[in-house]
Amino acid sequence: MSAPAIQAALQQMQSLANQASATQAGRGQQLATSVGQGGFADALQSSVQKINQLQKKSDASLKAFQAGEPGVALNDVMVDMQKASIGFQMGVQVRSRLVTAYKDIMNMQV
Repeated sequence: MSAPAIQAALQQMQSLANQASATQAGRGQQLATSVGQGGFADALQSSVQKINQLQKKSDASLKAFQAGEPGVALNDVMVDMQKASIGFQMGVQVRSRLVTAYKDIMNMQV
């Protein structure tokens, strides 16, 4: 991983840590739960597209490494593959939760 990429990841982790500490400090307060203008369906669709992009990037970097292209390091390939794997696992978990919620709603008595 290059130095700017490491710095960007570090800054992102620090901002997430700051958000988490602010959330813990403000317990008992209402949190905004709106996704934005598009709603849940658009957020879900963009998440699936992001997972797809991660998988495509992982495949491309793996093929580039296997072809011996210069500038493609093994550690970058492994990081891309791990990101794609984690993204896919998250997508499967969200799908499972949605199916469970749907079944629970369908089994409710009216």
